[in-house]
Amino acid sequence: MSSKEELFSKIRDAVVDGDSGEVSVLCRRVLEAGVDPLEAIEGALVAAILELGDRWVRGEAFIADLIAAADAMKAGLSILKGEVVKRGREVRHLGRAVIGTVEGDIHEIGKSIVAILWEAAGLEVIDLGVDVPPQRFVEAIRQYNPDVVGMSALMTTTMLKQKETIEAIKHAGLRDRVKIVVGGAPTTEEWAREIGADGWAPDAISAVKLVKRLLGVEE
Repeated sequence: MSSKEELFSKIRDAVVDGDSGEVSVLCRRVLEAGVDPLEAIEGALVAAILELGDRWVRGEAFIADLIAAADAMKAGLSILKGEVVKRGREVRHLGRAVIGTVEGDIHEIGKSIVAILWEAAGLEVIDLGVDVPPQRFVEAIRQYNPDVVGMSALMTTTMLKQKETIEAIKHAGLRDRVKIVVGGAPTTEEWAREIGADGWAPDAISAVKLVKRLLGVEE
């Protein structure tokens, strides 16, 4: 294993462990060694979060693990991004996404995991939180001009708000500006088609793949 590969491996382990301090130390070492910071972002920081997301889907990790890892990833990004900019390069962004749990529903975990993984995959994510009314989604589209809007609903009584929100977006004349994806325990692919969404994902990892496909980005 080369010194670069060994360094990346250590960074991935530190991210998975949620050790922000160690990630910061290792990312400074990346710069001292003259390693491409963009390569470190994608090959170590992002790779670690996506791997942990896979473990979460398999029931081998907890939401607390993902949140701690996301904080560690951001600690590393704060160090490496500056050097990327200095070199006149850009951190790859797939686009911008707005995400929220629909009105009447205060479930946050699933939505938060999707937001973390979308961000790791290269999206700029605006998280509207929970219990988000249709009009707030409309306002967010106008304010942030996102490429993607994600709506979560964890109850059969609130999944109807996904339909209502899409209708509100249509009524505002904004439907053609965004791709809309939905998810949550009671939702299905058939439901997504019925309410006019562009896609549905059964879990967070699938939500990353779905958005990449909708935005025309190769896996």
